[in-house]
Amino acid sequence: MTAADVVILGGGPGGYAAAIRSAQLGRSVVLIDEAEVGGTCLHRGCIPTKALLHAAEVADSARTAAQFGVTATFDGIDTDKLHGFKNGVVSRLHKGLSGLIAALGITVVNGRGRLTGPTTVDVDGSVITGKSIVLATGSAPKVPQAIATSDRVLTSDQALELDRIPATAIILGGGVIGVEFASLWASFGTKVTIVEALPRLVPNEDAAISAYLERLFRRRKITAKTGARVTDVTSSDDAVRVTLESGDELSADVLLVAVGRAPRTADLGLAEAGVAVDGGFVVTDDKLRTSVPTVYAIGDIVAGLQLAHRAFQQGIFVAEQIAGQDCELVAESGIPRVTYCHPEIASVGLTEDAAREQFGEGVETVTYDLAGNGRSQILKASGAIKLVVDPAGTVVGVHMIGAGVSELIGEAQMLYNLGVKAAEAARFVHAHPTQNEALGEALMAVSGAPLHLHG
Repeated sequence: MTAADVVILGGGPGGYAAAIRSAQLGRSVVLIDEAEVGGTCLHRGCIPTKALLHAAEVADSARTAAQFGVTATFDGIDTDKLHGFKNGVVSRLHKGLSGLIAALGITVVNGRGRLTGPTTVDVDGSVITGKSIVLATGSAPKVPQAIATSDRVLTSDQALELDRIPATAIILGGGVIGVEFASLWASFGTKVTIVEALPRLVPNEDAAISAYLERLFRRRKITAKTGARVTDVTSSDDAVRVTLESGDELSADVLLVAVGRAPRTADLGLAEAGVAVDGGFVVTDDKLRTSVPTVYAIGDIVAGLQLAHRAFQQGIFVAEQIAGQDCELVAESGIPRVTYCHPEIASVGLTEDAAREQFGEGVETVTYDLAGNGRSQILKASGAIKLVVDPAGTVVGVHMIGAGVSELIGEAQMLYNLGVKAAEAARFVHAHPTQNEALGEALMAVSGAPLHLHG
């Protein structure tokens, strides 16, 4: 029997963050995962997807180089080299993570773990005991029961390993995963159609950001059918066909099912061990403790934003709690949200609608178009920054769309989480020429002292 202070089931961002911080705090740790440490994020999610999106950006740069006086041509995609680049990034990061885990003396057990009691986990017949147990088993692509995956009907896991660039693609789902794949495939030359059941793309973002994205996607020849439901999917040797509730029929080389991710909590022995589950998600208190006091849950198996950096934060939080430290979670609304399509989307805090519901009609907004930003003109980047402030003038929402806005979210989350008043933030200097200036301009405008806005 193996024993440790902390036993962690799942080696993704939440699990390995909990393991690393626990070891740093002097706890003995066993980290269990049926695959390689790093989880979906490193191997089948965040990192490989963003590597492909960067390659897509390079393809766009080659295609548009003449606009900048550079002679270049786009001659297509070498999928072997494309995957070689992507896999190389993943491999280097995995090697670094594995080395750090080993250096900290964390015991890694490869196998499928199952909770068998408040302090015990079974891994392929071997029992591991821990004073505290952390559940961090993550999520998997959600596929409607009526749809069967195949060589033409793909989940995001399969799409990441596709050995060809499809000429045409239908994407079922216009959320983060759907619009990221739509963006990268369109850059590689695929004709893309997105089918989204809700009235707009990226429906969790501010409505103004959705409108910008749909407009900019149209410029890129990406078709979006919103408010559209699928009634039938059939595959043949040469195509996949999708029938919509309206009666319209679509046909393409591949269909990507991107309707979200489901928590991986089945067959973990949770009910038998007394751990409460609701709709597949583990029920926790505000300290991320489950209905069994020695068992915690973090990451995608806890209802809320399914983001790697949320899982990181929760893993660190739980490790520090177990070690007896006084720690605090960042509120769910204060966690930065980024979608890495082209153009990028980044946001934090409340949408305008949510702010008006909470604070009433005293809410003010301002939208600064990146057309007025010098750096954006150089980059030929379209987009906007929208600020939402409450009646007291405090920044309660920042919503951005445009090239590179993911790099502006750090300042934005500080404004929101620290409850900064827009007028106070507006007095600070934003370097010129940067896109960051656009955030500064928006802060000045919503404070009643715009420099480059009029009317």
